[in-house]
Amino acid sequence: MRYLYSLFGFLIAAPAVFAAQPTPGGIDFQAPATRIAERIHTFHFSVLVIITLITLFVLGLLLWVMVRYNRKANPEPSQFSHNTLVEVIWTAVPVLILVAIAGPSFSNLFYQENEPDLVAITESGSVDDPNIFTDAAAKGWVTVKAQGNQWNWTYTYPDELGADGYPIEFVSNPLQQGLSTDIPATAERPRNLATDYAMVVPANRYIRYQTAAADVIHSWTVPAFGVKTDAVPGRLNEGWFLVTEPGVYYGQCSELCGKNHAYMPIEVRVVPDDQYAGWLELMRSGDFDAANQFVEFISPSDEASRFAMVN
Repeated sequence: MRYLYSLFGFLIAAPAVFAAQPTPGGIDFQAPATRIAERIHTFHFSVLVIITLITLFVLGLLLWVMVRYNRKANPEPSQFSHNTLVEVIWTAVPVLILVAIAGPSFSNLFYQENEPDLVAITESGSVDDPNIFTDAAAKGWVTVKAQGNQWNWTYTYPDELGADGYPIEFVSNPLQQGLSTDIPATAERPRNLATDYAMVVPANRYIRYQTAAADVIHSWTVPAFGVKTDAVPGRLNEGWFLVTEPGVYYGQCSELCGKNHAYMPIEVRVVPDDQYAGWLELMRSGDFDAANQFVEFISPSDEASRFAMVN
């Protein structure tokens, strides 16, 4: 019955589920799925406006100088070498521009690099600040460790114990490895992005991810989340994110790590709380295939019986 519900949900609700991946010919960022990514995009486009205005201003000055002060228009040039006012202006204005850029830059770095204080957020009760999520903070952290290997990822859920008393852990392998034996890519399993077992996290929850490596330096990167953290042997790096919209989000290792670096994808399935709880139950029992099938269809809402195929 579970799979019949899944099929029915796909037929009625497929367009509602979000999938983040590169698009052929795309020239823009992937749509932001976290507040971190939204702030990065806002900062990027603000700086883009500033550098565009500077470029146009400098271009205008160059054209004006070429027309006004060429040899034909100005056969007898003035004889001077310094202008104190001009030199002060062209020194002070760039400094002010850099200060204006540095302000939001440092603010964004502080926001994404510092782990939120969930207790303080919960006690604040704020619903107007777009940078915090009070309801999610009240539920606490979901912690996942992503260990980079040559060339796959091992995901560990240290707070979730299986039937054997050890944390839930599994290896996420790429479905394509650049070989003639690769399975064909499909819309649901995009080339060089899909994996056999995806990392699964709940929507509208604060996710703490930890990264390390078993061999060489890797980098756990998901563009739609606005996160990119190096996985270094012998070191545990951390980051966080919160995704509000269920769906499938893709990334890739972003640190050159050997001959199969291009075939080391990251697939994150963000599901509603009810579906996440069902996935955890199957994972605790050790039935990884059933758990993987349980999140193949992702619900666009908290109704556990409604599932939709990612498009």
